[in-house]
Amino acid sequence: MSGEVTLVSKHCFGALILSGLLTVPAWAEEKADVTRALAACGPDDFQFDVKTDKHRHPIAQPETGKATVYVIEDQGPECVFCAATIRLGMDGAWVGANHGRSYFFFTVQAGEHHLCADWQRLPPVDKVVSLAHFTAEAGKTYYFSTRLTSGYAGSGYLLDLQPMDSDEAQFLIASYAFSTWKLPNEPAESGGNSQNP
Repeated sequence: MSGEVTLVSKHCFGALILSGLLTVPAWAEEKADVTRALAACGPDDFQFDVKTDKHRHPIAQPETGKATVYVIEDQGPECVFCAATIRLGMDGAWVGANHGRSYFFFTVQAGEHHLCADWQRLPPVDKVVSLAHFTAEAGKTYYFSTRLTSGYAGSGYLLDLQPMDSDEAQFLIASYAFSTWKLPNEPAESGGNSQNP
């Protein structure tokens, strides 16, 4: 009887080793997939200093040969502490940020683009991100919303980056604050980002 138990133990130990050997490449492949997906984000150490203005509601002026993208940060009533700074990256570089119920816009060349919404926190702890992609057409306008919500049963926070209906977006733009920011190496007298008026 003990021989059978030993035999089973040897098989279990062999299966455990085989499982471990198969898990390492799968883990490495999964990590590479995550790294590729997060390539839409900008560098982790980049921080925006966002200012919002509830009295200004500018809209983008069309640029020849380009598309316009609006990013609107919304908050659900269920998340009391969700007025966070949410950065938006595109194709590997940060393009702007919102704080609380606010919006900003920028222009892009036509073609496929990959977006990354990220909760900017100091110190950076677990990444809270959401990813999307779209194909921009010159002369068109695209609207995306970001929403940070608290998870269920203490499971942390969730961040959604979603395309948005233009009617809903225009309503929110008319009532939400306009976001501007100072880039880290920008002179103090420049007064904000270059994408926004």
